[in-house]
Amino acid sequence: MMGLPSGHVTAVPGLTRTQQLKALGNGVVPQQAAAALRFLLDRAGLSHLFRLAA
Repeated sequence: MMGLPSGHVTAVPGLTRTQQLKALGNGVVPQQAAAALRFLLDRAGLSHLFRLAA
């Protein structure tokens, strides 16, 4: 659902539902983080160094 592999948190043995939710916290989803990095690298004029499409 958040772009993470199935079981990313729920498949960890011994974690209660409350602990699973706490582990997820307010984390940034991978797609959101990637978009932010692309934006910042482009603004800094460095996207060409990483061969990223704008």
